Amino acid sequence: MPNVIARLDDVSLSYGDRVILRNCSLDIVEGAITCIIGLSGAGKSTILRLLDGLRKPDAGHVYVRDHDVCHMPESALNEVRRRISLSFQFAALLDSLTVGANVSLPLREHTQLSDAEIRKIVLDALESVGLGHTFDSMPSELSGGMLKRAGFARAIVTRPELVLYDEPTTGLDPIVTHLITDTIVRLRQKLNGTAVVISHDLQSIYMMADYVAMLFEGAIIAYGTVDEIKRSINPIVQQFIQGSEVGPIPI
Repeated sequence: MPNVIARLDDVSLSYGDRVILRNCSLDIVEGAITCIIGLSGAGKSTILRLLDGLRKPDAGHVYVRDHDVCHMPESALNEVRRRISLSFQFAALLDSLTVGANVSLPLREHTQLSDAEIRKIVLDALESVGLGHTFDSMPSELSGGMLKRAGFARAIVTRPELVLYDEPTTGLDPIVTHLITDTIVRLRQKLNGTAVVISHDLQSIYMMADYVAMLFEGAIIAYGTVDEIKRSINPIVQQFIQGSEVGPIPI
């Protein structure tokens, strides 16, 4: 069996009366890219926040490297979080800082490196996503795809073991989507790490995923390789991946 770096174990979570996750379990395989698919508002991004310890479930457990992040003091949780990075859907760069200054923020917060050392590491991270020339640029000077990649650079600048990508290709044209997808694959290889990607773009998922998990009505109803998901006999999975109006998913 492959090693598991993170796990949701029988997790339930509600926002008021709205049930988001119900007895949800999912293994994140170390060294792989796991893509989570599902309907809009199904709770996919919530899973990322659970893995990062930003949310706590109402019931169940979330493990990262066998640490139960639901039941540990904040100081210990912060140590676990240093191994994890979250790449936000809209990059979340600070408009008042240059791209280089934005990418350097995790290093300035969590290390005692010199300015020269930080600059070298930040330039390497930016070059990894094809943006070495933007170090002194302002976020307003970047296109949407470049902003996404700058967000990736900030996410990987501390060389985390686990990178969480929230809707990385939303709102991008097919050419930039292909570039972003290829960048995620290359970054996983560069870090020799693990990635979890939330996405609705099935073609992008088919290109990058080692494993695909489908979330429906609060639980993972299908899990496997891309080929296994494509061959799934579950009518919900088939309706979703075919984009059909006909099937058990209510329209």
